[in-house]
Amino acid sequence: MNATGRKAPAQRCPAALAAEHLRIGLEHCGVAADVREGHSVALVSIWTNLVVWTDGLAYRWWTGKISPKTGRRLYRVYGVDNPATVAHCVAQRYEELRKASCRFEGLAERTS
Repeated sequence: MNATGRKAPAQRCPAALAAEHLRIGLEHCGVAADVREGHSVALVSIWTNLVVWTDGLAYRWWTGKISPKTGRRLYRVYGVDNPATVAHCVAQRYEELRKASCRFEGLAERTS
């Protein structure tokens, strides 16, 4: 372990490494995120209803949409080979959620 309490890169599972690469990419986009790992998966927590999970092969997160055919959530999936591109896509989703949150808060203030 290093001074921050994190395992050295050679000791971390592929999912944790992929999650950390995404966290760094998000940081470059101006988006703060937190990484949690365990049981061969890792989660990158960004915002309410925006958590990216990875098994070290792909990143997955909810698009905010529901399939009209099945009624199930629709997820976006990207390979882990380009975390900078994924970070950009996740940052766009983050902005959508932030804007929706601001609209909701403004509506709540007007109705109370």
